[in-house]
Amino acid sequence: MEQELQSFIVYLHDVKKTSANTEISYQRDLRKLESYMEQQGITEAEQLNATNLNSYILYLEKSGFAPSTVSRNIASIKAFAHYLQTEGILKEDISSALKAPRIEKKMPGILSVQEIDRLLAQPDDKTPKDIRDKAMLELLYATGIRVTELISLTVSEVNLKMSYIICRDGDRERIIPFGKNARKALEHYLSGARQILLKGNDSDILFTNCSGSPMSRQGFWKLIKHYAKKAGITSEITPHTIRHSFAAHLVENGADLHAVQEMMGHSDISTTQVYVNLNASRIREVYAKAHPRR
Repeated sequence: MEQELQSFIVYLHDVKKTSANTEISYQRDLRKLESYMEQQGITEAEQLNATNLNSYILYLEKSGFAPSTVSRNIASIKAFAHYLQTEGILKEDISSALKAPRIEKKMPGILSVQEIDRLLAQPDDKTPKDIRDKAMLELLYATGIRVTELISLTVSEVNLKMSYIICRDGDRERIIPFGKNARKALEHYLSGARQILLKGNDSDILFTNCSGSPMSRQGFWKLIKHYAKKAGITSEITPHTIRHSFAAHLVENGADLHAVQEMMGHSDISTTQVYVNLNASRIREVYAKAHPRR
């Protein structure tokens, strides 16, 4: 099955033009499938059938994997099975009977505008690190990008004059504007603090750690926690909370849903629709608390 798996990943990259994250996800899921099948004595792709695929999904469910994880694995298996059928390795689509478990959609946690203001006000201008932190937080809320996109941004992907960034994911890219507060913070950071943090290193990475190396996800997660505590924010907060808040606040203020979808990099509008539902939920909550004849 190893050869078919490798060929499938090459197909995803060269033909389907999928993102690097998607390829990694498929590969991870299908490696688990391969390992399970080998334990069952199935080593060739042509030995796969609907029965042993169903057995694998039951194994995942009994092992306590979350419905979202099982659903993602089914999507990976379906794509692989379809590829095997297209290549003539299998005579039929053996995954057609697989059904994804029902996933209860949870409303994402968001911060209020006031909480965001308090959070962004925490870093000051006393040290290069503070100046960097201010620029990172301002840009994160101004654009709603993912933390991996934030720490991977390069200087050349930032257009200060026109106030936008370019986010790249594989062969795809999206242009996201940012406002005057983020621009001011970035200009301040790039005017001197970044060079101090670089410590003489040559790098195009926009935000580095205090040793001049690229920042890690864990490093930025700790940074967010630190400033949230200083701001007196008691609710659970992660870098993704800022991303959700960005989208929710845009929708709440009347932004076009398709524009928000584009900025967030959602492939499906239904993913963005959750922020409309979130806004409606908040309106009902306000009504229930405030209306005299509720």
